[in-house]
Amino acid sequence: MRIKRDIVQHLKQWKDAADRKPLLLKGARQIGKTWVMEKFGNECFDYCVKFDFDRQPELKSVFQVTKSPDRLIKELSIYCDQPIIAGKTLVIFDEIQECEEALNSLKYFCEDAPQYHIMAAGSLLGVAVKKRKMTVPVGKVNVVRMYPVTFREFLRASDPATFGYVDTLEEISHLPEIILNKLRTEYRRYQVCGGMPEAVVALLEDKGIGVVESILQDILDLYELDFSKYAEPREIPRIHAIWHSLPAQLSKENRKFIFKIVKSGARSKDYEDALMWLEDAGMIYRVYNVSKPGMPLAAYQEKDAFKVYACDCGLLRRLAHLPAMVVTDPTANYTEFKGAMAENAVLQSLMPLTDGQLPGYWTSSATAEVEYVLQWGEDIIPIEVKAENCVNGNSLSVYSNRYNPTYRIRFSMLNLQFNEGLLSCPSPLAGWMDKLLGLLPAASSISSAEIH
Repeated sequence: MRIKRDIVQHLKQWKDAADRKPLLLKGARQIGKTWVMEKFGNECFDYCVKFDFDRQPELKSVFQVTKSPDRLIKELSIYCDQPIIAGKTLVIFDEIQECEEALNSLKYFCEDAPQYHIMAAGSLLGVAVKKRKMTVPVGKVNVVRMYPVTFREFLRASDPATFGYVDTLEEISHLPEIILNKLRTEYRRYQVCGGMPEAVVALLEDKGIGVVESILQDILDLYELDFSKYAEPREIPRIHAIWHSLPAQLSKENRKFIFKIVKSGARSKDYEDALMWLEDAGMIYRVYNVSKPGMPLAAYQEKDAFKVYACDCGLLRRLAHLPAMVVTDPTANYTEFKGAMAENAVLQSLMPLTDGQLPGYWTSSATAEVEYVLQWGEDIIPIEVKAENCVNGNSLSVYSNRYNPTYRIRFSMLNLQFNEGLLSCPSPLAGWMDKLLGLLPAASSISSAEIH
């Protein structure tokens, strides 16, 4: 089974753009970057050639002797079976972190040979660039972020009819119960496998939960090997400790990151580099507390107060050794971590919509907390996340009374509706948030009285 990836449409737009630059594809390990590049090349070009600097180390010598794109193309043509023709061939540089000269060549393709379509990607590219002090041709590449398989993509493959219904919604109103139940079921299955393509395919092809668990564990083991390969020796135990502390960090009622959970007596200054390593690797998201929902949101971040989430809910579940049957059972009571899984899955859905712009979170004297505060165009939108159907709590009301937002969002397993400025949305529809916001009435039609 092949999973249709939404990013391919983005790549098609890049292909046809008049001001196109070489494209640098960034993202965590094992999310399918190479597969997407090859699929895009085979579908949208007459020819597709791939140069893998890890598997073909001899390629490095080609880039060490010249910076001329014309000469590079002639030399590279020796290593491939298909022709390299401007406008007709997609040229893929894979594992580009293994050859700094190839990374630098993107600048010259941009300046001197923009007629060629060049795509590049690499494992832990951000980490490798920092460790090896490599230079990236800033301003000479189009950087595109790629994420694990989203629930949108999962649903399109697992239940095309339900996907079609949701994807063509034209108004905010209650979903038919049969649609809502299907969404809930598929969403719980998605939280079991997460968005790693191999695990998704194994689950959708009914290979058994044992196979899914084995795949996820293999990826976690690979990530651990990456610590040793790409991190400084003194940082390896710290990276390992932070990564393995995630389940404990998120199991607290207050999910603010606490360094003493990583190690007794740990200080923030000693672990900051390890946190940044995990961020650069795309393995975690750091969501900062904001003092107030001002514009721009980044200006109000409290750097000493943050939460850390995993890049993928399936990997987080496996890291926590949480059995799949617990996740798929709506009556299972695992309280705080159930809420953490819900928050992680919603964040995972939001990231592709914001092009990597992370939300913040907001607290008020430890009596109220809004899980996410998101800058969306000219609005700052508070987002509350509930694991199931229980939506008790006054945090969103406290926030609304203080800041009077135009819109508020609450994700839960309740049905879809919009009332007095509050969009109540099933969590499975988080990946359609941009569409749903576009269906809301204009801000001018919602009075301040309604918002309160």
